[in-house]
Amino acid sequence: MKSPKRLLIADDHVLMLEGLSRLLAGEFEVAGTARSGRALVDEAERLRPDVVVIDIGMPEMNGIEATRRLSKSCPRAKIVMVTQQLDQAYIHAAFTAGASGYVAKQSAAVELVKAIRMALNGEYYVTPLAGAEAARLASLNPRANPAELFGGHLTPRQREVLQLVAEGKTNRQIATLLRISVKTVEFHRSAACAVRPS
Repeated sequence: MKSPKRLLIADDHVLMLEGLSRLLAGEFEVAGTARSGRALVDEAERLRPDVVVIDIGMPEMNGIEATRRLSKSCPRAKIVMVTQQLDQAYIHAAFTAGASGYVAKQSAAVELVKAIRMALNGEYYVTPLAGAEAARLASLNPRANPAELFGGHLTPRQREVLQLVAEGKTNRQIATLLRISVKTVEFHRSAACAVRPS
C-alpha cells in the first residue's frame, strides 16, 4: 500500500490551522504546520512535503512571497492557496509565483481535497467562487497555468502593493513602507485589480 502524501499547512489563525489539519488528516499525512510565512519556508525546507497548503495573508512573509521562495527552494512541492482573497489580481499573482491551486476559505471543506489531488496530478485548480470566467478558463485545460490563461501582467510595484494588502496593511501604512504617496498606493491597487482575462 502506498504511503499517503505529506502535507505542510500554514495559516496564522490557530482555529483555521486545526480545522484544515483535521479535514486533511484522513487522506494525507500532515507532516507539520506553520503560523507565519517565514516559519513555513523554514519548515518546508526541513520537511520536504509533497504539498504545501498556505494562506495569502500571513505575518512576516505573505503567502505569495512564500510561494515564490518555495518554488525555488522546494520545486517538487505542489502549492495550494487557501484564502479569502478572490480578486483575479491575487489569483494571477499566486499562479505566477508557482501555486498549483487556489481555494476559497469558505468552500475549503468541499474543494480542498480535490484541489490537492489535481495539484499532485500536475493539474491546476481555481475555486468557482473566483467567478464564472475564472473557473471556465481554468477548466478549459487543467494543465495550463491559470496565470497564462488569465492574461494581464502585474508590475513589480503592483505585486509589492498587493502583497502588503494581503498582509492586512492599510493604504497609509503601505505608502509609508514603500515611501510613496497614498494616492500612488490607491492607483497601484486599482490597476492591479483591473487585471482581467484577455
